[in-house]
Parts: sequence; C-alpha cells; structure tokens
Amino acid sequence: MSDRGDASSAGTSTAAAWTEADVPSQAGRIAVITGANSGIGFEAARVLADRGATVVLAVRDLGKARDAEARIRASVPAARLSSVRLDLGSLASVRAAAEELRAGHDRLDLLINNAGLMMTPRGRTEDGFELQFGTNHLGHFALTGLLLDRMLQVPGSRVVTVSSNAHRMGRINFGDLQSERAYSRTSAYAQSKLANLLFTYELQDRLARAGAATEALAAHPGTARTALTRYLPAPMRLGALLIPFQDSAMGAVPMLRAATDPAARGGEYYGPAGLGENRGPARLVRSSARSHDMQVARRLWEESARLTGVTYPV
Repeated sequence: MSDRGDASSAGTSTAAAWTEADVPSQAGRIAVITGANSGIGFEAARVLADRGATVVLAVRDLGKARDAEARIRASVPAARLSSVRLDLGSLASVRAAAEELRAGHDRLDLLINNAGLMMTPRGRTEDGFELQFGTNHLGHFALTGLLLDRMLQVPGSRVVTVSSNAHRMGRINFGDLQSERAYSRTSAYAQSKLANLLFTYELQDRLARAGAATEALAAHPGTARTALTRYLPAPMRLGALLIPFQDSAMGAVPMLRAATDPAARGGEYYGPAGLGENRGPARLVRSSARSHDMQVARRLWEESARLTGVTYPV
C-alpha cells in the first residue's frame, strides 16, 4: 500500500497553502456529495457548483436538500443541482440511492464521502451496526462500491473521504467492532474516522494495481463549527467554547483541494495548515502510523465487504 498521506512531498505544489480561491474550473464534471445540505458538505457543493460542476446532494432529508439547493442558487443562479435521498445508516437506502444515481448518470467524476455522525449516544443502524461505524464507514464503503464502476474509466475521477484529527486516537477493535461489549462514544467515533483512512489507502492501492483512472484521497476539516458538535458530551461542549473554531467554508477547503487540485495524487491526505491542523488553508498533512497498517486495512476491507454484501470491481 502506497504511503502517500504524509508530508514527504514538502517542496512540491501540494505542500503550499491553498484556499477556496484556488479551486479550478469544474465545468463538465459531475460530483456527488454526501451530507451536502449543511456544514462543510454544503460549502463544498456551493463552491463546486460555482465552478461549473453538476452537483448531486445526497442527503437523508429531501426537504433539507431542496432548501440547500435554493441557498446555493441564491449565490450561484446558474448552478446545476439535483438531490437524491441517502440514509447511510440503511443499506437498503444506500442501494436505492446508488441505483438512482446510476440511472441518472453514466459517469461520475467526483464522489465526496462527507456525511457523518460524531460522538453520538449508543445507537444502532437499521442493519444493526454500531451507529457511528455503520454510518461513517460502512455506509460510505457500500456507496462507493456500488458507484465505482461509473468512475473507473473517467480521467481525473476521484473518491474523497472525510476523516478527522480524531483518527489518531482510533483503533480498529476486530474483537468488538460493533461496540457490543462496551461503548465509548469517543472511541467509536475515533474508530470510524480511522476506518475512513484505512479504506482510502486500501482503495487507492487497489485502484493503482488495476490501472484505473480513478484515485482515492482523504481530507479532514480541522475544528470547523458544524452541526456535528451537537452530540458532544457536556464537558466537551464547555471545552469547545475555548477552541478557536473556523467556519464551515474554511473547513471545506481540504476536501475541495483533495477533490480538485490538479497536483493532488491518490493516497494523499489534506487538512488545515495551521497549528495542530485545526485552522487555516489546506495543505498535505500526515496521518497516523496505524492508518497505514496494510494488514489491518485489508482485514477491515474484507470485513466491510462481508457486513455490507458489497463487492468492488477492483
């Protein structure tokens, strides 16, 4: 597995700071963004639409999706937008959304796996998976696998998956993957965000070996103020008041760079350039050593395929 998600490219264009203003034209490209009705997903949809992409908002609530479309059109009147219902906590919904997307598009340029939950109380998805692992990782694993053949022959196509600084605290607990014996909302979240990176690097390895046109990259938003913080435990909410959060527009920049920077390459990981990767313009950043464990990545891939019933064309 290629270890591209580090800072070893310092001195190249990918090491330089990068902002929304650097997003190049996306005319003619088709982008699907999960969780695009709010937060960093909405901001990414707005920017891509402004640059000329056709953007599909994949969200749970179609009413909120229509509201998001209207807000984007208020600033981008010529925006080409559509929405599809997607509940990542339901494999049936994931399959239905994938079928709708496949019926409407014979090719896709960008799939941005952005939607997620953070530090929720104990819960289960429709299919019985731990809520955060099932939504943040397994739902996106299934969606990507069901759409990937629409991307493999498309030059410049990319799968971008959003992780978090919290991945550094994560471990994949194969002995209790669904947190049935013990549940910690923090540990479950960190596991799901580590899974996002292991998935990205394993997917990139498979794409490269298959000679596919598609590349897989990852990004994280730093400490962006979004609706994700609504489930933080009370002590963490109080502590968060002391953290200098950046707004959602800045939080979206790393995923936009991973999706659109012509110099970005498969297996790279982007985050904020500021202290602690909390704020600032986007740059190439380093992910944890655990995120590059090939054996864990392959075992997680096999287990994810078993749990979701989704096989990949690579």
